[in-house]
Amino acid sequence: MNYLRQLQMERPVLFWVIVLAGFWLAFQAILFVAALILGPFGLPGWAPLALVLVALVVIARRQQDRR
Repeated sequence: MNYLRQLQMERPVLFWVIVLAGFWLAFQAILFVAALILGPFGLPGWAPLALVLVALVVIARRQQDRR
């Protein structure tokens, strides 16, 4: 964790590129898993994306309700 803090202070552009790439890869992995789960049901191609977005909205609302 100290490495990331140091990277953020010394090279902020590189830090944010790494953070954005990490978020993108995580989102792609989640979409892949959702597509694997929903694939056998014959749903349209946008269904995994909709499932992931609905799950993210539910998680965000639950986090706001706890405050």
